[in-house]
Amino acid sequence: MRALHLIKIGVGATWAERQISSLVRHGVEIHVAVPDGPMVPRYRAAGATVHVGDVGVSLRHPGQTARAMSHVRRLVDQVAPDLVHSHFVSTTLAMRLALGRRHRVPRVFQVPGPLHLENPVTRSGEILSAGAADYWIGSCEWTCGRYRRSGIDVTRIFHSVYGIDIERFQPTGKRSVRVDHGLSPDTKLVGMVAFMYAPRKWLGQRTGLKGHEDLIDALAIVRRRLDVAGVFVGGAWAGATDYEARVMAYGRERLGPAAIFLGTRADVPDLYEEMDVVVHPSHSENLGGASESLLLGRPTIATSVGGLPDLVKDGETGWLVPPHAPQQMADAIVDSLARPGEAARRAAAGRVLCRQLMDVRRTGPEIVTIYRQILERDDARRRG
Repeated sequence: MRALHLIKIGVGATWAERQISSLVRHGVEIHVAVPDGPMVPRYRAAGATVHVGDVGVSLRHPGQTARAMSHVRRLVDQVAPDLVHSHFVSTTLAMRLALGRRHRVPRVFQVPGPLHLENPVTRSGEILSAGAADYWIGSCEWTCGRYRRSGIDVTRIFHSVYGIDIERFQPTGKRSVRVDHGLSPDTKLVGMVAFMYAPRKWLGQRTGLKGHEDLIDALAIVRRRLDVAGVFVGGAWAGATDYEARVMAYGRERLGPAAIFLGTRADVPDLYEEMDVVVHPSHSENLGGASESLLLGRPTIATSVGGLPDLVKDGETGWLVPPHAPQQMADAIVDSLARPGEAARRAAAGRVLCRQLMDVRRTGPEIVTIYRQILERDDARRRG
């Protein structure tokens, strides 16, 4: 079986690289089309054949879109894949526009997040671009349900998460936050791990979609009652340094020295280990960092958006709160800190769930099975 994977960026998207590595180990011949960047040698090391070049549409740069479509067409002719697997909205549109609605090769869009589905315009545009040979893999239950509610036949929708190398995601035991920042042993650390994405004005956003400001407001409420500090891990994404500066200024305005910004770090598992509770306050999210905090057995609070409820089940594996709701978030933080035994119980249950659901050794073979089902169904469709 031969699959051509389309990747929008040559930096990051390690979740796609983990999946591709697993597919290679399970005997799938993988070709990866990706822009030049530090991920290129990693795809090659995983055993994939890499074709360097842009494969995503750009509304701002029509010339890039034309080049991407031409590149996709050439690759499909050259590689002759059994199917094409896209991991981004922009690469999916390039794939569909390049090949046309009636091209014989089946195309699958593994949806990495629900953002474009939450807006009726972008949702309709993506769905209307699909032809009879298009299929979807939702990486959370909300995404699968949204496609069903939009009228997509259930036989064209599959569900599989992007897996994690769960045995490699381990802390080393090094701890630095309290010492480096002179914090008292009694100060509780409330952590958040997420890049800072600038607000997208075309979607009506006034703040970033990860909800940093909401957690800052929630911590300001909590600090009226408890000695807590907020630990924010993750810097600006895609050059959003102005927005990063705004968030940091807002945090220091509301929390003073209790707002600790660590920027982008490579020792995330160790930082999680120091946190008394982890919060994922996103406005739009797939599974996000909840998989990481629960995998490490940390008490976890998340907003009830996208795929977060797949992992954070209120009262069972953590606390769920509405998005844009600092007061409810503050109440959950206080409850988790006031009941350490219950917080530990939920975190342990979350760890078990994540180890079952997120292991790439399980999700890789699952994708192979989906490939086979798609090829069988597409063959039956064409015969019919």
